[in-house]
Amino acid sequence: MTGERRYPRIGPMFRHKLDTYDLDADKSIWHSGKTVTGDDRGKTGVETPGDLLSLIRSGEATTRGQLTEATGLARSTVSQRVDALISSGLVIEAGEAESTGGRPPTILGFNDNAGVVLSADFGATHSRIAVTNLGAETLVDRAVDIDIDRGPEDVLGWLELTFDELLTEAGRSRGDVKGIGVGLPGPVDFDRGMAVHPPIMAGWHEYPVSDRLGESYGVPVLVDNDVNIMALGEQWVMSPRIDDFIYLKVGTGIGSGLVLGGRIHRGAHGAAGDIGHVQATNQDVICRCGNTGCLEAVAGGAALATQLGASHDDVAGSRDVVRLVRQGRNDAARAVREAGRLIGQVLASTVNLLNPALIIVGGDMAAAEQQLLAGIREVVYRRSTALSTTDLQIKTSSLGDKAGVTGAAAMVIDHLLQPEAIAMAIATSGGLA
Repeated sequence: MTGERRYPRIGPMFRHKLDTYDLDADKSIWHSGKTVTGDDRGKTGVETPGDLLSLIRSGEATTRGQLTEATGLARSTVSQRVDALISSGLVIEAGEAESTGGRPPTILGFNDNAGVVLSADFGATHSRIAVTNLGAETLVDRAVDIDIDRGPEDVLGWLELTFDELLTEAGRSRGDVKGIGVGLPGPVDFDRGMAVHPPIMAGWHEYPVSDRLGESYGVPVLVDNDVNIMALGEQWVMSPRIDDFIYLKVGTGIGSGLVLGGRIHRGAHGAAGDIGHVQATNQDVICRCGNTGCLEAVAGGAALATQLGASHDDVAGSRDVVRLVRQGRNDAARAVREAGRLIGQVLASTVNLLNPALIIVGGDMAAAEQQLLAGIREVVYRRSTALSTTDLQIKTSSLGDKAGVTGAAAMVIDHLLQPEAIAMAIATSGGLA
């Protein structure tokens, strides 16, 4: 598949015609297109240093001999491309493998520390900001309560200051930054790197988030919905890999990220997974989106805080609701379980429609998992079809509140390290800019 396409904000060196790889802008990953044949492509279609890096990162081939065997390329060609990867700093020689006779082969490994990624996960009222290495491992991070309704100028100005402080704390500089990933709590136009018609986030509609941060740092910037990056974070650490699952965030509001066939599903306009604005009740409860009876308006953390605030003076948000549940307050436990039932009612239809293998529950309210998951499971298993729930698992996030920053980093790393991007980077500058 070849030709020009509108690309996400991934920097000028990545915007070029592609022969064997094409960017699927709806899925946020690169996938193999039609292979162009040639005498030196080997038996797998591998031809660039980036292709060899993919084999090294995956563990499929970690010595020069294994790379030669896996690709069918000439030994001299493999050596030349491995040398280019070593010179770029992306690959290191990490010791010697066991000898099978003669000189032991040198083990090749991906250099996670060849640069850093800045990642930000914004919710309606909370945020987590991190610096990670190129393996999406957090070096330093910070959780801060900040209201997204403060607007893009204020919030992004604060974000840049926080990024710089964390870089200093990690012993790094702006020159080490290879890319930035940001999650926002609303629909996002992934191609343009901006929120579009968010039901909350006053002032953010079509604000050029990726352009602003890209101009400031001079690196690729990717922007996605906050729950999508949480789903990507879980997928990054998942073993064994599950290709069809739902990530459900229950915090101040409610949203979901859909992974279908191993890929994030964003929909036509970035609005897929907005489960919090599905009607869940006939009650005349006004939601922040302007409709009535939305799931978020009756089962989100803010709604529960309002409900419990009538009898408790110290309840201001979702974390306070969790605290009451942990203190053994029966009214709080009942409210959370009923919220789980309402969520389960909407999820049951989603399970019947999409047939996921797994539902992961995250967000602040997931800390009240005993009550919340009990309510969700009760209704999902009762209202969904027997076949769709045969092997369905419903569990809490393994990454907790770090799922978002992990996923934002993973999203950027996947873009930076794809074969065509690496080939272009090495050809133009000798490595990642």
